[in-house]
Amino acid sequence: MNYEGQICRGPMERSSYMLPVAVGCSYNRCKFCTLFRHLKYRELPMEQIEAELARVRNLGGNPMRVFLGDGNAFGLDTDRLLKITDLIHRYFPDCSAINMDATVTNIQAKSQEELQALRAAGVCHLYLGIESGLDDVLRRMGKDHNLDQAYRQIDRIQSAGFIFDAHIMTGIAGHGRGAENAAATAEFFNRTKPRRIINFSLFLFHSAPLYQEAQAKTFVPATELENLQEERLLLERLTAEEPLEYDGFHDRIEFRVRGTLPGDREKMLARLEQAIEQYRNQEPVIAIA
Repeated sequence: MNYEGQICRGPMERSSYMLPVAVGCSYNRCKFCTLFRHLKYRELPMEQIEAELARVRNLGGNPMRVFLGDGNAFGLDTDRLLKITDLIHRYFPDCSAINMDATVTNIQAKSQEELQALRAAGVCHLYLGIESGLDDVLRRMGKDHNLDQAYRQIDRIQSAGFIFDAHIMTGIAGHGRGAENAAATAEFFNRTKPRRIINFSLFLFHSAPLYQEAQAKTFVPATELENLQEERLLLERLTAEEPLEYDGFHDRIEFRVRGTLPGDREKMLARLEQAIEQYRNQEPVIAIA
């Protein structure tokens, strides 16, 4: 596979075949993100996409799941996406799910008829960077949506038959606001009912605009202890009745908690409590590269 940039996809897509359809992110303005800052966004030629599909098929590949990269593939025009899904089914007849990242405004730009056509073409899971359940945090982080928009657009994709998966970031509200953010984010998910939640706990890289704000002390990062406590409260408050997969990463302290709610809740909470006790009496750790 010819790939330009850093491969980034949720852990639930680790067994999917990743098909690049664009380079970079068409939005690329979130203050915490550095994944695509060095790239100029562009859509890949259809000839290149088809050549990649042919290469994999000629090697004997016939994946059941395909993940479209990069940043927010759902932002491609519907006609283009439908041409890509048609190619995928032509080259991989056993493919039953085509998944990708999306933004709330990607969805807003598509009519209900377009959404239904994409779902009928095999597009299944859409991963949305929700990040936080607090509107002021979304504004500060440069997200392209507010909570009301998110509620409306998630309802639209669910009505069309898509599965909503979510990315969040504990610590994104900053020092002292973890409990508030956990409660608001849990309320958001209790209403929208995602199938999966992936928590990429906030990690500040030097090239991120948010790092510059931290240096200027206009944003005070939460400690990893605070992030663990926020995550514990989030898991306590999620009222999932249907199975909800959860995977939480803390790269700075190399901690990870994962499982399926509601069945694994107590096991995950116990693991978090163990980590909280470990860091409670240590010097504060802040996730900065």
